[in-house]
Amino acid sequence: MRTLFKHIKYAGLLLTCLSAAATFSVQAGTPPIKNIVLVHGAFTDGSSWAGVIQRLQAKGYHVSAVQNPLTSLQDDVAATQRVLARQQGDVLLVGHSWAGAVISEAGNASNVKGLVYLSALAPDSGESVTDLLHRLDAPMEGLSADKNGLIWLDDPRAFHHVMANDLSESQARLWSAVQQPIAALAFTQKIRHAAWHDKPTWYLLTTYDNALKPAIQERIAKEMGADLTRIPSGHMSMLSHPDDVAALIDKAALGINALHH
Repeated sequence: MRTLFKHIKYAGLLLTCLSAAATFSVQAGTPPIKNIVLVHGAFTDGSSWAGVIQRLQAKGYHVSAVQNPLTSLQDDVAATQRVLARQQGDVLLVGHSWAGAVISEAGNASNVKGLVYLSALAPDSGESVTDLLHRLDAPMEGLSADKNGLIWLDDPRAFHHVMANDLSESQARLWSAVQQPIAALAFTQKIRHAAWHDKPTWYLLTTYDNALKPAIQERIAKEMGADLTRIPSGHMSMLSHPDDVAALIDKAALGINALHH
């Protein structure tokens, strides 16, 4: 009987040790990235990600799209931070166009483990979007400011040419009709610390882009040391090439998981 109790005691100790080891392993490792937060650019809203969201959800990701007010850099960063705070676990943060500036600041959050830029602006620390565009000699066409300090791209033909040149005219008119203007002030506000200095970064270069020229995108990506992917798309790649965009985001998430395991 004593022998039986001894074996039971040892078995219990063994199970306790194995349980503790498993717990340590989970705590010591980094869980896979399953949260994707998408941040839209100027002249659009979070619904522009619908096709990409559908594809990422089919891959098993938890996806959230920020609704930027586009009233200032600080306001857009705050909106993104609120969504980041809702995530359970680590996050891959994705920004399109203007939102490259937003994620460069908001991406300093501790739960953000990687950044994806889609034909995006990425100012350096202490730099604004205006500073970046001047430094790279990259004027943006078709924009006009009103008396309230808001910048619009509400001429449907200009919107089609600049933002959506690889969509049909009818699709471009639709997105032009529901656009959001952006405060001119936002372009002059500076990034405090660019998160891309510290975190793995990917960049999607759109080779048919009329809003941010491909050569300028390439310079931005190289300055960041980003993993660069090119696709034959206009500026709104999430609309015209959702498969490619979702594939890059998936690649980035898997890349972060590989770095931590």
